Amino acid sequence: MEMENQLWEGYVDWRGKAAVRTKHGGMRAAVFVLVVEVLENLAYLANASNLVLYLTQYMHFSPSQAANSVTNFMGTAFLLALLGGFLSDAFFTTYNIYIISALTEFLGLILLTMQAKSSSLQPPKCDKKQEEMQCQQVGGAKAALLFSGLYLVALGVGGIKGSLPAHGAEQFDGSTPRGRKQRSSFFNYFVFSLAAGSLIAVTLVVWIEDNIGWQWGFGISTLTILLSIPMFLAGSSFYRNKIPLGSPLTTISKVLVASLLNSCTATSSSNAVASMSSSPPQCKEEEDDESGDRTSKPESPSESLKFLNRAAANTESSKLKCTVQQVEEVKIVFKSLPIFACTIVLNCCLAQLSTFSVQQAATMNTRLGPLKLPPASLPVFPVVFIMIIAPLYDHAIVPLARRIAKSEMGISHLQRIGAGLVISVVAMAAAALVETKRRTAAHDKLDSDSPLPLTFLWIAFQYLLLGSADLFTLAGLLEFFFTEAPFSMRSLATSLSFASLAMGYYLSTVIVSVVNSITARAGGEPWLAGANLNHYQLHRFYWLMCALSGLNFLHYLFWANKYKYRSDAQPQPDHGGRGVASSPEGRDIG
Repeated sequence: MEMENQLWEGYVDWRGKAAVRTKHGGMRAAVFVLVVEVLENLAYLANASNLVLYLTQYMHFSPSQAANSVTNFMGTAFLLALLGGFLSDAFFTTYNIYIISALTEFLGLILLTMQAKSSSLQPPKCDKKQEEMQCQQVGGAKAALLFSGLYLVALGVGGIKGSLPAHGAEQFDGSTPRGRKQRSSFFNYFVFSLAAGSLIAVTLVVWIEDNIGWQWGFGISTLTILLSIPMFLAGSSFYRNKIPLGSPLTTISKVLVASLLNSCTATSSSNAVASMSSSPPQCKEEEDDESGDRTSKPESPSESLKFLNRAAANTESSKLKCTVQQVEEVKIVFKSLPIFACTIVLNCCLAQLSTFSVQQAATMNTRLGPLKLPPASLPVFPVVFIMIIAPLYDHAIVPLARRIAKSEMGISHLQRIGAGLVISVVAMAAAALVETKRRTAAHDKLDSDSPLPLTFLWIAFQYLLLGSADLFTLAGLLEFFFTEAPFSMRSLATSLSFASLAMGYYLSTVIVSVVNSITARAGGEPWLAGANLNHYQLHRFYWLMCALSGLNFLHYLFWANKYKYRSDAQPQPDHGGRGVASSPEGRDIG
């Protein structure tokens, strides 16, 4: 019995042996994850942030084709985080998924480096200034090499985003206040690590790509992701790895199908719920307890989402049966989805930072003292701001909030996400006002190529505000999904944070197209079309995004007020004498 108390139930070390409390997990293990994230995000963002230039100048894509290719690449990478999270939960550990994904990204970057270095793997060079010379866009086997490299990188990035945050969070003991506080700090510093990698990527590596050569930029990314692997492996003896518990999608699908089939069967209220002693044999993961997820099963389903309770009906006429625990786990997933959906509009606003905001800055005075900065350097502002505010938030704001609220969390996950959504509304209003000021300055120079007598630092306001919104929302969303998700679905749930980012990019493209279509049909010029930004109605578009963000926040308030935390995810000061079930980490499941 004493030996069992020294083991982490439901976890193993990298050799597959039971994880030991005194050896595995904790902040010591999570530090390796944070360092690895700096290297991984540097490798990815160094190319993604500047990829449009590479595709237009060296692969001879048109600006619109290059923009669409980059959007598809980044969107696919973040959507594939769902695949990485699913595989981590269902079949492999987060430890294995990271190694496989990093090697996949490494292979893709090797292909891109080879193509950037060898002129024979690129389309013929041309001078676009000479009208008689037609630039030949990359095609055939060369295009296949390009997209093979890009989408191998996307596959690797997706696997890493879907596994690494959950792997780091799994290192903390959620059964103790200290462990929960450390886990919250981990998510703050995970965003800090993202920003640190971004800072190096958008400054040093981008400068090398523009001034020395793309083969060096791709080469640095290749070396960086390669170095991340031994860095990750160096922490192997400290990690505790959650045992995969089978496909979470199988459980979700089974409960949905069972509730649909059993809804056609008349059942009495006295036998509507299955007891655990009569659980059907197909619910093996809850019965066998081979995973170490030994929980006391709830005897009856909750009152919320009652239509799913039919899946637990235990009658002879029931066509498919599930345990009450399976039903409750699926309910948790369904209740979290509205919160996820409400963050997509925020990420749509963030997408503007890499499109219109850069183009605005390009028309303005970009001198900062004796230096003339490229407009693409604007992402430095939110990145540096996040690196400053993240430690300040963790070491000053949160402790103060804990003292004021007299609670363990201080600021809840949903409050933090809500704060980010509010800041996004202010950010889009600021963007609209700055664009109005820029248009006023350009009144007499609509068709001039000379810089406007207005410093580009005005654009920094919207960058700083949206950077703050991203910090609050991303860290809050990662922690929310991890703590609220069922034990068997944590990696998949956490990866939803990055899927939201992908959907925000896609939504931005859709909104721009719809706005242009509607404004053109109204008999005027499309708001966001043409070669000259000074003729755009960008200020109106930003006000539209501000309004959408405001409506989205009201939508979020509705769902956030209805949401009830799991008692093990959001601890209360006193659980009293309630009958509750114990989670794998010894915590309560309400």
